Amino acid sequence: MSDSRVATSVRIVIVDDHEDARLGIQTILEAEPTFEVVGLAASGEDALRLVAELSPDLVLMDINLPGMDGLEATKRVKELAPETKVVMATVSDDVAHLFEAIKRGAQGYVLKNLQPSAWLEYLRAVASDEVPLSKELATRILREFGAASPPAVTSPDAPPSRPPLTARETEVLRLVAKGRSNRAVSEELHLSEHTVKNHLKSILHKLQLQNRVQLARLAAERGWVREE
Repeated sequence: MSDSRVATSVRIVIVDDHEDARLGIQTILEAEPTFEVVGLAASGEDALRLVAELSPDLVLMDINLPGMDGLEATKRVKELAPETKVVMATVSDDVAHLFEAIKRGAQGYVLKNLQPSAWLEYLRAVASDEVPLSKELATRILREFGAASPPAVTSPDAPPSRPPLTARETEVLRLVAKGRSNRAVSEELHLSEHTVKNHLKSILHKLQLQNRVQLARLAAERGWVREE
């Protein structure tokens, strides 16, 4: 059954150097009407060619590829087509490895040993921009990019840095950047999930961002959110 949160089909390119893996993932995804597999690639170079030709909505990228690995391929895909989402497919949930993928532009990751139903649910959420960052990844983003950014306050008398948002949007931004899900934000701020989604859409539009990962990174760099 397709998910009403995704208004149109999500066009996907699968990148994996093992043919059996590519075909297995394709079988899983094509059982869900929400997804349309438009291309299969065995390397990072093939992935770039298909992205240029097909302009997919999402690339499901294996991290371990021959030649150009999945991390470098992700970086180049995002340079070529910033609007295309990239999700890493990996056997490891090591935060350091996944954080590197996030830095290259990935929107998230799926573990290869998950059940097909979990894959489908996760990718539907990615397509709808509803996937929260894990707490570990959110903390890593705040720590790494917050530490690398210039001080938000230039003098003792200067006001703290504030995002160009309404007060309520700022509250939503700070919680989302810390890894909260839409449901968690709605419960903490006593709002409906629908209202939270609308606020998040407005925030991304005002800041000219595409997803939560970019939002968390910008919030850390600007000093709008601090590590707890």
